[in-house]
Amino acid sequence: MREAQGGELEFFWRRKLQNSTAEIADLSQHHAPLLDLFPRATERADLRLTESQIRFFQQNGYLTGIPMLDARQLEALRSEVDRIAEAPDADLGLLYEHNRNESDDPSRRLFHCLGHWRVLPALHDLLWHPAFTIPAAQILGGAVRFWHDQLFLKPATDGGVVAWHQDYSYWTRTAPLAHLTVWIALDDATVENGCVHFVPGSHRWPLLPKPRLAGEMDAIRTVLDSAQLAAFRPVANELQAGEASFHHPLMLHGSFANRSPRPRRAVVINVVKDGVRSESDEPLLTGVPVVPKGQPLGGRFFPLLFDPACAAASR
Repeated sequence: MREAQGGELEFFWRRKLQNSTAEIADLSQHHAPLLDLFPRATERADLRLTESQIRFFQQNGYLTGIPMLDARQLEALRSEVDRIAEAPDADLGLLYEHNRNESDDPSRRLFHCLGHWRVLPALHDLLWHPAFTIPAAQILGGAVRFWHDQLFLKPATDGGVVAWHQDYSYWTRTAPLAHLTVWIALDDATVENGCVHFVPGSHRWPLLPKPRLAGEMDAIRTVLDSAQLAAFRPVANELQAGEASFHHPLMLHGSFANRSPRPRRAVVINVVKDGVRSESDEPLLTGVPVVPKGQPLGGRFFPLLFDPACAAASR
């Protein structure tokens, strides 16, 4: 095993010196951790959510302040995230998509990408981190399968917004609705630097129209009915670096601009309960082979991350 520090990352991110063409190993071929950065996946009582935490999630649609990363893990992930943000486009061909600035406001910046688990080892191995997979299995009520990842980078002073939205409005190409999002802070996420805000209870609302993700912050309000508008009372999801929050796929959430002198970097992992199916005969993600409509997600690009039944049997 290799440590996720310094020049060791070059083992995974190699460049041909003669012509500067990126030669990136596709880590989607590996369905187990490559480094010794995270503990191995076992059923650990100390990582399980309490009954009161699960009730809070069920009632409110989110759960916050979950310890996720130690200092060493934070350092490795920050290094890789910065590397991706600074890499030339030629080095990012394995990503499903990347936007150096997805913001509709040219005075604001929002780096957003999907698929980074394929290119750097700490971001790859994070998917199997039991501090994430064990609570996710509790909330989903079964085995956890990978859907896709995201990075959101809001630079200091001019970081852009992420408009109010429900994640599932972008995911209707999969069904049934048995999805979960974990949002992991790599920097302290505060009101001042554009932390996520949740609308408690909105996970019980029906599916709303899909807005432009980095468009007008309050665009969704134009389609809310009077009862929804009355219940629209956002709460700030402030997190310390290394903490995480979980939220329901119908949870209405968004984040405001970063006008602070500090950046706001976050890794997002989206998962499904094993058995969720494709609802499309088109590729579910750019560059990924078609999963025929009606077939469950699986294979190289949608690995099983944790099965609590198998973990319990192996004890």
